[in-house]
Amino acid sequence: MLEPAFSALPAGVPLVGSAILGAIVGSFLGAALERLPNGRSIVTGRSTCDGCGKALTIPELLPVLSWLMQRGKCRACGSSIGGGQLACELGGVAVGIGSLLLSREGLVLPAMVLGWQLLLLALLDLRHLWLPRLLVGWLAVSGLIVASAKARVTDDASVLGISIAGGALGFLLLWLIARFYLKARGREGMGSGDPPLLGAIGLWIGPLGVVETMLGASIIGIAAAIVMLVSKRKIDADTALPLGTCLAATAWPIFLLQGLG
Repeated sequence: MLEPAFSALPAGVPLVGSAILGAIVGSFLGAALERLPNGRSIVTGRSTCDGCGKALTIPELLPVLSWLMQRGKCRACGSSIGGGQLACELGGVAVGIGSLLLSREGLVLPAMVLGWQLLLLALLDLRHLWLPRLLVGWLAVSGLIVASAKARVTDDASVLGISIAGGALGFLLLWLIARFYLKARGREGMGSGDPPLLGAIGLWIGPLGVVETMLGASIIGIAAAIVMLVSKRKIDADTALPLGTCLAATAWPIFLLQGLG
């Protein structure tokens, strides 16, 4: 639903504004998706083509539009820009618009912050099976900040307690499953970043949200496995599925529906 502060603006202005903001943030996330796995800084250095190293001009940095106008290729060398950049920019737009239209009153900005963080983590896990601890840590810290702010505004300390309980449940739930699997099978069956990720998510959506996220992620994982089987891709005990991507894809809609805790 639209915030009361936005209702006084001309029709369409908040929607366009959230889309533009989402595209800009998505462009930054796209750069992070490419740079982080290579150990490159995401805050310093000019944007360049990964193929030829040419510095990108302002028209070449326009989110979504530049990718479409250049047909996903560098103007200088013709190398592919890759769909990851476009996915981040379109995903950023979707998060911006979705947060504006679907989040609970007073939670538009938190919904955006959560959605953009989960978008990057989901794509990193999908592409590299990697959940950077620093990014997961920021997700946890921002969740605590939002919960603390709401507790102060509403003068209800239980909000912060529910947030912490959700974080603890999220981490322990996956950590115990991972330990049980290791003891039963004698090998790792889960990425080390998955328990901290669900713990960080729990700080945003509380214990009930953690349970709902686990159920939703399981359904997505089963659906992905079915698709792989139908497409005749080999699935065995060593097949890796990006659990973090499934968790992220489930957690954001849950936050939109129920808010904090």
